[in-house]
This record gives sequence, structure tokens and C-alpha cells, in this order.
Amino acid sequence: MPVTVRTCGAARTVTGLSLLFETGKARFLVDCGMFQGPKTLKALNWEPFPYNPREIDAVLLTHAHIDHSGLLPKLVKQGFRGQIHATAPTVDLCAVMLPDSGHVQEMEVDHLNRRNRRRGGEAVEPIYTANDAVAAIRAFRAVPMDRWLTFDALPGLRARWWNAGHMLGSASIELEFTEGDAAPLRVLVSGDLGPDCAAFHRDPEGPETLDHVFLESTYGDEDKPCVGQAERRDRLATLVNEAVKPAGALLIPAFAVERTQEICWDLVALMQAGRIPQAPIFVDSPLAIRATEVFLEHAAALEDGRSVKRALRSPLLNFTETGEASRRIASVEGFHIIIAGSGMCDAGRIRHHLKRWLWSPEATVLLTGYQAEATLGRLLQEGRQEVRIQGDTIRVAAQIREIRDYSGHADAVELGAWLKARGTVTGGVFLVHGEEPAMEALAQRLTREGIARAGQVLMPSLDDSFTLARASMPAQREAPRRREDPATAGRPDWHNARAALLLGIEDAIERAPNAAAREALMAALREALEARRPR
Repeated sequence: MPVTVRTCGAARTVTGLSLLFETGKARFLVDCGMFQGPKTLKALNWEPFPYNPREIDAVLLTHAHIDHSGLLPKLVKQGFRGQIHATAPTVDLCAVMLPDSGHVQEMEVDHLNRRNRRRGGEAVEPIYTANDAVAAIRAFRAVPMDRWLTFDALPGLRARWWNAGHMLGSASIELEFTEGDAAPLRVLVSGDLGPDCAAFHRDPEGPETLDHVFLESTYGDEDKPCVGQAERRDRLATLVNEAVKPAGALLIPAFAVERTQEICWDLVALMQAGRIPQAPIFVDSPLAIRATEVFLEHAAALEDGRSVKRALRSPLLNFTETGEASRRIASVEGFHIIIAGSGMCDAGRIRHHLKRWLWSPEATVLLTGYQAEATLGRLLQEGRQEVRIQGDTIRVAAQIREIRDYSGHADAVELGAWLKARGTVTGGVFLVHGEEPAMEALAQRLTREGIARAGQVLMPSLDDSFTLARASMPAQREAPRRREDPATAGRPDWHNARAALLLGIEDAIERAPNAAAREALMAALREALEARRPR
């Protein structure tokens, strides 16, 4: 029975993980993630799936993050009628995250359609709605950790979920394919792996002696020091105290699930200990508020659940769920802290706060997580002096700071150690969920340190297809249909180039020495545009 796998997402990019496994008896997905980042890459979310959703028998889900689960409502909307299997915390988190994702898409499409109408453009439809997401939740089924499971829809397969240490409910998934009396084919999909020093979770785990491994590589080119909770709080206290200004604000773009709860835990602890001034903390994210309720429900699964539970119920936290409550934050006087999504500043309420504060030297923006290429967060991280938000040019005068101690991903050293602990891998080590420089660096490290053999590490592109066999390297197959290669789609695209050009034009016009020079410059631009206009 041949087993094939197709990399339908997170191939040489950090988002959109989805692997399609096929046998002679079943077709199933491990994850069905949404593409995030530059507009060219996000456009893949609107394209048809490279398979017929009606022919997918089941989905096995590693965890709830949208770049792993975000296209499940689209899958159901387009005809998938199987079950989605995930851990209980993942099911509960998806029940709040996926409808929120649908709601965000509805709002963004509504905004886009209003702009298109003004420009005479065509209307577009959201990828899915909040109601579509609610319908998809009905397909979820909770599974236990550390127990072999079989599925009626997937004959010849059993699967086991292992703690991945990345977020509440996150798992690596072990797959065992059997046929007759032959030895099974054993495959492990890492999902996202957490760092060894995670405060919330145990270290990642997994089985040994595998035929093939799919390994995430987000931080495959980094060696980050292991920072314990006490040291992390020391660093956060320093950053907060430096940000305190009488009429200022500390803006913390943060992922709504896990990152927000962990930062709230630390801020409350530091204020209660008198190590930073007591100031209003606004958690300005409906999704983060609902996710916090899930964390409270599953607090027993966390390393220090009681302490986390107390902090998340502290009166120091102000949860602003409605749009009106969010807007009222602008009238707050004195220093305050705003935690809002998204973590990469490419969507959500944080963009409104950035638009209000980025120009002010009284403000500090504290980046707390990975910033994908071409996102607003990456532009700020790189020190851009001007950015565009919702069509407006903003000169950046705020302090841009970064704390990397909240990362939910293992670094290169930890990824290598995790793979080494799996024992001998007889077939391929597929690197997924990483940008090319990170993947290439990790591949070199794995072979240099003898964790993988020369030629054993593979870096598939989008829609690459492979035949998996026991105790041998995968054989690449010709994919029946390919989409745009995210090796280019995931990088800064023409939308980013246009924004940079507009910023350059505005700057040149403002810096012109006099009115005549400005008029001459604009006349030259008009002449250049007219020369390029189709006749």
C-alpha cells in the first residue's frame, strides 16, 4: 500500500501548514492552516484547494493557531463531511478562534468592498464567515494525549498525539500505517514545538525510531539562550520602567492565544511585587478575552496553573471587548499599557493604537513574537522611519523595543535536540513551517552535528508530492496541480514596493526646497505616469 504526502502549506513559509496523506484506502489532512503575511501569500487562501474537499476522509489537527487551523471552515464550507480530531483544549480554543477569524474576514472584506465601490472595482466574498466557522466546529472530536487511536474513516492507520510544549493543547502527531503482516510505516509530524524554558508547558515529547519526520523550522537559524521565568520578568520590568512616561503608553502587539495570557501573568506579578508602577492594563482583543476563559477552564493543564488563574482574574486587568470600549482607551490620561492583536501588527485593533501613537516619542511599542517578512511588525523591527497604516503615512517617533523571551517556538539547538531524541530516522526529514534561510541553516546544522545524514533533509516547495516507504528515502512525484510558489509569494511583494514608493514620493515632495521645485517634481511624475498609460 503506497503512502503519499503532499505539502499543501507552510512549504518554505511560516504559515499555512497542511499535509495531505493518501493511501489506497483513505485521504486525510494533518492541519489545514491559513496563509498569513504579505498580500500575495494571503491570496492563496482564496484559491481552490489543490484537492477535492469532499474526498478528504478526516483531519488530524496539531493545535489551534490559525496558521494550522484557519482554513478548516473553508474546507467544511466546500464539502468536507468528515471529522476533525484534536485535543480537548484545542477543540475549545478553535471554538473561539475560528468564529473570530470568520468575523475578522467579514469586516476586512466589507472595508475592501466599500473601497472597491469608490474605485469602481468588483465586490469580493470572504473566505468564510463566522457562521461558517460555527458550522465547522460541529465536526470537531476531542482526543486524549499519549494514547493510540484508530478511526473508522481511516482504515490501516492509527495515530497518537504527543505533548509539543508550544501552546495549550498543542501536539505532535505520530502516524502508523499498516497493511497485512508487513512492518508498519511510522511518520511523525512535529507541529509547532515549544522551547525548553517555556513557563506554561512541559518540554516537548515524542516517540523514537521513525521512518519519516516532518519538522518545523521557524527559528532554524537561531540559537536563543534559555531564559527562565525570573530572568524574563527581570527583562520585562526593565522595559516597562523605561517606557513609563507621564503622558505615554506602552503598546504590546501580542498573539491573542498564549502570548497575551503569559504577558498578563508577568505584568500583574510585577505590579503586585512593586517592581513596576501600577498602571491600567487594557487587554483590547475580543479573541484574547474569550481565549482567556478557555485558559481558566484548562488551568490545571499548565505548569503553574493556580498562579496563572489568579493573575488572569486580577482587577489590574481591564478587558475591553466592544468596539466602543476599545475607542474609549484613547481618552485615558497618564501612562497605561495596551495589549492587542495581532502579534505581527498586520490586522486587529493594534493597528488603530499604532496609528494613534507611533508618531509620538512618548510611546513605546514592545514586540513580543515572531515577525514574518513584509508584515508591519517586521517593518518596525527593521527600523523603518515611516510606515503606512490604513492608507495613511505615519512617521515613527515611538521607541520600538523587543523582548524575545516569550517565543513559543524552539530554536535551532532545541529543534536538533528534539530530533536527536527521536533516535534513528531511516527515511526523510522534511523541514516545513520556516522561511528559506532558517530551513537551510537548520539543514546544515542537522547534518553537521550528525543528527541527519547528508541528503536526508528535504525542503519541499508548495504542492510537492512524495511517496513514503518504510526505511528508505522518499521518492518525489509530479504534483498534479501547483499554485504560486511561496518561496517568492511569502516575501515582500508589489504591495510592499508600492507602499515604499508612495512613502518616497511624499518624502521627496516635502523635502523640496520651494514650491517651484515641488511642482517640477510632481510634473515629472505625472509625465512618467502618462507615458506608461495604455493607449
